[in-house]
Amino acid sequence: MTGKIVYKGKSKKGNEIIIRYPEKSDLNELWRYINKLSKEKTFVRFQGEEITLKEEEKFVKDTLKKIREKKTIQLLVFHRDHLIGISGIEMYDKVVKHLGLFGISVENEYRSEGIGRQLMRCVIEEAKKHLPDLRIITLSHFAVNSVARKMYDDFGFKEYGKLPKGLFYRENYIDYIFMYKNIS
Repeated sequence: MTGKIVYKGKSKKGNEIIIRYPEKSDLNELWRYINKLSKEKTFVRFQGEEITLKEEEKFVKDTLKKIREKKTIQLLVFHRDHLIGISGIEMYDKVVKHLGLFGISVENEYRSEGIGRQLMRCVIEEAKKHLPDLRIITLSHFAVNSVARKMYDDFGFKEYGKLPKGLFYRENYIDYIFMYKNIS
């Protein structure tokens, strides 16, 4: 499935986008993307840390292996040759092997164009097709991220927990929200 295109279309602002599986040759663009997102200190776990090329190379290699083994789905969004978004579902193992952890990010300049929703739709559909053990999708989000929360609600995710002050974000402790969605 490496490089397989799952969607071609336009964003709400008319930007042409392609959503596809990653391939080895995406390494430098993935490395640029994660470091840009980290510097932005947006609603992701990375908050200014810089990832080395070697670390990103290991991540890409591991991800491609997990895709082949049907243990993860990862999709990338490109506008022209520029990576602007990533989403995936990674399967747990052992007694929770029916659970998949969802994650998503979109580059700041391309937010509010419907790209996140299209990407989420594609990832869930690909997961249903290619992750045979998947029964429940889980996710977590920063309580102050109301845009993400609305999207998750719209996709049928339900809150099942909140860890008060579970995240240290921009010099403050904020709540960490946990959600799930049954897919079978």
